[in-house]
Amino acid sequence: QVQLVESGGGLVQAGGSLRLSCAASGRTFSAYGMGWFRQAPGKEREFVAAISWSGGSTYYADSVKGRFTISRDNAKKTVYLQMNSLKPEDTAVYYCAAENGGFGSYYYRNYDYWGQGTQVTVSS
Repeated sequence: QVQLVESGGGLVQAGGSLRLSCAASGRTFSAYGMGWFRQAPGKEREFVAAISWSGGSTYYADSVKGRFTISRDNAKKTVYLQMNSLKPEDTAVYYCAAENGGFGSYYYRNYDYWGQGTQVTVSS
């Protein structure tokens, strides 16, 4: 069992930066692939980024590639999402998720545990 708690969301102007954190409980955090997803009002949940259990593999949605960076610290049981050059279209609730396979996934149904989400609002 893994419990996930996101933090770091907020209001930022376009072009600014935010760093999201997702703290996990449980002894086997290092075995999980981790992902970040987001959901804007009236839209479906969409993939943002994922990272394998070791951090050796990372994956990004085309819309955030080159602007966002996912990383993890297994000793701290935390995964991060550094978001730079933010745009108004990045406004959404951001969720972190954990999947048992260990490799990360683009597909939200592959994830087993979810956090409660943190709001990110980018003003123009």
